[in-house]
Amino acid sequence: MSTTIKPINKTFTAGKWMPRDRETLVNWMQKVMDKAEKDTGPLLPVVENLKNFIETDAKAYMFFNQMFDEVPADKKKTLLGLPQVRDYQHMLRLFNVILTHAPSFNETGFVGFPFNAILDWSMATTGGWAGFINDKVNVHIKAILDAWGTFLRSPESAYVLSDHPRNGWFGEDARKALPNFADEFVCDPSKPHYGFNSWDHFFVREFREGVRPIAEPDNDAVVVNACESAPFAIARNVQLLDKFWIKAQPYALQFMLNNDPWTKRFVGGTIYQAFLSALTYHRWHSPVSGRIVKTYVIPGSYYSEARSVGYDPVAPNDSQGYISEIATRAVIFIEADNPDIGLMCFVAIGMAEVSTCDITVYEGQHVKKGQETGMFHFGGSTHCLIFGPHVNIDFDLGGQTPGIESENININARIATVGPRKK
Repeated sequence: MSTTIKPINKTFTAGKWMPRDRETLVNWMQKVMDKAEKDTGPLLPVVENLKNFIETDAKAYMFFNQMFDEVPADKKKTLLGLPQVRDYQHMLRLFNVILTHAPSFNETGFVGFPFNAILDWSMATTGGWAGFINDKVNVHIKAILDAWGTFLRSPESAYVLSDHPRNGWFGEDARKALPNFADEFVCDPSKPHYGFNSWDHFFVREFREGVRPIAEPDNDAVVVNACESAPFAIARNVQLLDKFWIKAQPYALQFMLNNDPWTKRFVGGTIYQAFLSALTYHRWHSPVSGRIVKTYVIPGSYYSEARSVGYDPVAPNDSQGYISEIATRAVIFIEADNPDIGLMCFVAIGMAEVSTCDITVYEGQHVKKGQETGMFHFGGSTHCLIFGPHVNIDFDLGGQTPGIESENININARIATVGPRKK
C-alpha cells in the first residue's frame, strides 16, 4: 500500500470553480432554469443524441431515472440549497441552455462548472455513479462538451469579455481579482476585449516573457512546477494495482497510464499531484529538461466521483486521486537529461467539463525545463508528476501541506530537488 498525504478538510471553494456564497449559485441556477422553461424548441443535435441514447439503451434509461429518483423526498432543494433538477428531460433542457453561454465573471467566484452545478446532486447517487462511469454515456457527454468547447472558441462567446463592472472579465470587479493583468499576460488593452477574440482565447492566455522565471534553468537537479497549481497530494511507494476507489484513494499506476508497457518502471516510485484554479494560467510546462519519448490522450469519464468520499458539493474536488485512473487525461513521457531522474511522466487530468487536454509537443522533441508542453482548454483541472523508484526526490512546497486548502505555487518555481540515484 502506498503512503499518501491526503486532504482532510473539505472546502466549498477549492479551485474557485464555484461561487463561495450559495446565494450566487442559487441565483445562477434559477436563471438557467427559467431560460430552460421557455426553451420549447428542438434540442441541439448533441443533446438530442444523448436523449435518444438514454431512451434506447436499457442501462442508460435505468441509471438516468434512478439518479434523480434517489434524490431525497424533498426534491425542491439540493444539499447546497439549489433548485433541484427534476429528471433527465429537465437535465437535457438545462444542458441545451448552457451550450450557448460562456462563463461571466462574479466577484464571489464564477460558475466555472455549469454542467457540474446541474448534476450537483445526481452525481452523488448510486445511479449517478453507475451512469457517469459508463463508457457509452461518456461518448455522448464528450460530444456535448466538445460542442460547448466549439462555442467557447467562437467569436459569439466573447460577449463576456466586456467592461461590465460586475460581470465582465475586464470590468471593475474582475480587475480587482486579476490585478496587473495587462502587465502579466500577452494582450493589447487598446483593442476590444484586450485583443482576445473568444472566451477560450482569453482562457488559454499566455504569460509575458519573464513573468514566471524558471528556477535554476541550468541545474538539472531542480524540478519545477509544471502548472500554476496548488499541491494536492504526495504518494511514495506507489503500486501497480491498488483499490483507488476507497476513501484513501491510493494510486494504481496500471490504470493511470492505461496499461502502458512502461508502467512497471514506476512501481515503488513517487507521485506528486496538484490542482489548478479558475483564474490562473492553464498551460503546462516541462518540469525537467529532456526528450519527449511518448505522448497520448486517454478518453475517460467526466462526472464520476469516488463513492467513498460521500457528497462533494464541488465534485470531483475530493476525488482527485480517484479520477487520475478513470478521467480523460493526457500523458507525456519525458526522458530527463538528468540520469538521476531518467524516465518520468506528466499526466494532465480532466475534471468534469474541464477536460480538453491539448498536447503541443511531439515525440522525439527535446524540451528545456519550463518550456510549454500543452494546455487545458477551458480548464484548471489537476495533474500528476510520476517518478521511478530510483529517484531520490525531496519536495519543497514552501511550507505547505498538500491538500484542498493549499495555495498556488507559481509555474516554473522550484518544487523539488533530486539527489543521487538510489541504489
